Amino acid sequence: MSAVSLLLNVFWIVFGGLWMAVAWGIAAVVMAITIIGLPWTRAAFNIAIYTLLPFGQKAVSRADYTGVKDVGTGLLGDLGNLVWLVLAGCGLRSGISSSQLS
Repeated sequence: MSAVSLLLNVFWIVFGGLWMAVAWGIAAVVMAITIIGLPWTRAAFNIAIYTLLPFGQKAVSRADYTGVKDVGTGLLGDLGNLVWLVLAGCGLRSGISSSQLS
């Protein structure tokens, strides 16, 4: 990690990055407890890690890194995005929660 990345990460942690990473960690634990959120738990933990130290990180394709196609970018990923859109996305767009839709 370069000196600039280290300095920016320290500033990031001091000015709110730590709390954001903790919040993503808590969200991941809540997702792990619920059955419906279980498929997104690992993604939330990954976001928590990237949120903790964002500077100096590099995002790469999983297929390029492991040589295996990612399951989440195919039909299952599309299905998950559709479920999210119906349960949460529409409510976020219109300013109401999914519990108010029913």
